[in-house]
Amino acid sequence: MKVAVLDITGKDTGRKVELSNEVFGIEPNDHAIYLDVKQYLANQRQGTHKSKERAEITGSTRKIKKQKGTGTARAGSIKSPVFRGGGRIFGPRPRNYSFKLNKNLKRLARKSALSIQAKDSNLVVIEDFNFETPKTQEFVKVLKALELDAKKSLFVLGAENKNVYLSSRNLKNSKVVSATGLNTYNVLNAGKVVIAESTLEGIESNLSK
Repeated sequence: MKVAVLDITGKDTGRKVELSNEVFGIEPNDHAIYLDVKQYLANQRQGTHKSKERAEITGSTRKIKKQKGTGTARAGSIKSPVFRGGGRIFGPRPRNYSFKLNKNLKRLARKSALSIQAKDSNLVVIEDFNFETPKTQEFVKVLKALELDAKKSLFVLGAENKNVYLSSRNLKNSKVVSATGLNTYNVLNAGKVVIAESTLEGIESNLSK
C-alpha cells in the first residue's frame, strides 16, 4: 500500500512511502483489539474506592434493645448494616484492576487497529517537523493545514519532538505520542492517525517481530 507524504502545510510533497502489508494490511482481529483496549482502560483505574464495613464504624457496642418481647427482629449493635449509619455489606475495597496480556496478542491488536485506520483512509504520513519553542498556536496551524482542527487526531512522532508534544498538551482533540507509546485505544479513538515519515520504519520493525 502506497501513501503520499504531506508537509506541515498539507501539500503533497510528490513522494510516496510503501506501507508494510504485515503491519498496515492484515485482517483485523476483533478479539485481540477488545482485550488490549480492555487492559488499557483497566490500567487507567486507580482502584482506591473504599467504604466502611461494620468493624470500621465508630459507634456504641452496647445492645440497643432487649432480645425478646419487642415484636421486632433481634438487634445487638448500632453498627449493623441494616441500620442507617451502619457499615456497608460487601462494600468496595481498594484493588488493582490491571491484568497481563501476551506480547504477541498486544502486537496483533495494534497491527489490527492500524490496518483498520489504513483501510478507512484515516492514515496520514507527514514530513518530519519540530518547533524551536513550545507554542500551541504553531501546532494549531498544522492542524488547520491538515484539516484536523475539528477532528480527533493522533500524531505519532519521533522521541525527540518534545516541543511538539508540549505544544499539543492543551488541545483535548489532539494527542502526540512516540512510536514506543503507540497503543490500540489511542489509534482507534482518533479520527485521523498522522505518522511522521521517519517513524514508520520504527513502527514496522517493532510490530513485525
